[in-house]
Amino acid sequence: MTIHREGAATITVTLVALVAICAVICYAAGTGAVLYAALAAAVAFFGFIVRFFRMPSRPRLRNEQAIFAPCDGKVVVIEEVFEEEYLKEKCLQLSIFMSPNNVHVNLYPVSGMVEYFKYHAGKYLVAWHPKSSTKNERTTVAISTGKHRILCRQIAGAVARRIVCYAKEGQQVEQNSQMGFIKFGSRVDVFVPLSAKVEVALGQKVRGAETILATIL
Repeated sequence: MTIHREGAATITVTLVALVAICAVICYAAGTGAVLYAALAAAVAFFGFIVRFFRMPSRPRLRNEQAIFAPCDGKVVVIEEVFEEEYLKEKCLQLSIFMSPNNVHVNLYPVSGMVEYFKYHAGKYLVAWHPKSSTKNERTTVAISTGKHRILCRQIAGAVARRIVCYAKEGQQVEQNSQMGFIKFGSRVDVFVPLSAKVEVALGQKVRGAETILATIL
């Protein structure tokens, strides 16, 4: 397991801030219970921040008929919708909510060419809010496999306010390679053709690059 590159600045700033806070407490209160409690809290918080940016080593599975989960988390939406931004057609929407405890690396669910990419500024509703998919800060990435088009949407939540997406229009991408990163709790929507067979259930926990969300011919 390694630390994701998006965490370097946050981890450094957090470490400096915690050291400064502990130094101030030591100067003001001296050694004793207050300082030890502050040190314990600082170590625990720093450990949480480092753990958040973890990037576990997982095999990059390949399956042309599979649409893999683009992230770790819990399935919170499985429904038929009309995708208005780019596909302009009815699709199945599969949404995964990531808590702060989940790995937050986002992956491409299929291989193909990036047909469309757009960043949208927006609100910061809780990630499970029905309108977060269209109202929150988000990115939209549409991938053509040659036979089908799959759309992924990274969505910021009430806490997450930093979306990173590496997609570029015209770029060839590989299934389960890195698409981006979202900091501190968020959601990813995947829009697949109506003909796809859903392989997960509501409330199911999934793992990026391992769990198959749906299969399609």
